[in-house]
Amino acid sequence: MHNIPAVSPAERHPDPAWRGRVTWTLLLLVVLWPMAVVSEFHPALLFDGASLAATGQFLAAFVPPAHSPEFLAMLLRETWQTVAIATAGLTLALLGALPATLVVTERLSISRLGTGRMAPLPALVRQLVRWLLVLLRSVPELVWALLFVRIIGLGPTAGVLAIALTYCGMLGKVYAEILESSERHASDTLLANGGSRLAALLYGALPESASELVSYTVYRWECAIRGSVVMGFVGAGGLGQRMDESMKMLAGGEVASMLLVFVLLVAAADVVSKQLRRRLG
Repeated sequence: MHNIPAVSPAERHPDPAWRGRVTWTLLLLVVLWPMAVVSEFHPALLFDGASLAATGQFLAAFVPPAHSPEFLAMLLRETWQTVAIATAGLTLALLGALPATLVVTERLSISRLGTGRMAPLPALVRQLVRWLLVLLRSVPELVWALLFVRIIGLGPTAGVLAIALTYCGMLGKVYAEILESSERHASDTLLANGGSRLAALLYGALPESASELVSYTVYRWECAIRGSVVMGFVGAGGLGQRMDESMKMLAGGEVASMLLVFVLLVAAADVVSKQLRRRLG
């Protein structure tokens, strides 16, 4: 008879790494539990009798959604304004993010050619711009909107400026990271042969990273639309301001119609992103 070699319990288990997975799961629970306690997170409150009754009454008011001609005309107008706020804000953000990307992207630095290290002055300028981007994206767009509402008053201008500042910091950071992680041979060759930073970006780094850059930009446009809605609650115009008024009047049908528009806007942004990636791919 053939001797059957002994098999350890770990080898018999269908997942040899089960001990590591269980250990990391327990560690994650140990870390998250104190955070849940400090944040006073009590999901059981959602299933409380009073909470369920209030939820039922609130959702019942959603049916049917408001659909009068006057309301739909107002909804279309405010939707267009919301999209305009997001698009104008993102465009201003791009005007600041693109030059910042040229500065902070180390692979586009001419001073590092040959040595692999940037010269002290360009390195200092790069670091200053990076700190500026950190400052811009550290302040949420809602806080910027509150500040601008106090400075220039109610209206869409506050929302546009708030999106422009916050998203400039976000776009500049992520664009630089995408370019840094791409293949650098083409851009290095252009810089080594006397090409400018802009030429190295347009003809070296950009073709390879275009799909990812466009995808992230459209995603940020989608986020800007959602952000412009939220900023409307502090007086920055658009659908958010109208939704705040409808919620205060307990007009559930109007709120339901606006929520449907939010879903359609995000779905449209997703379709645009897919089409652009397909064309670039």
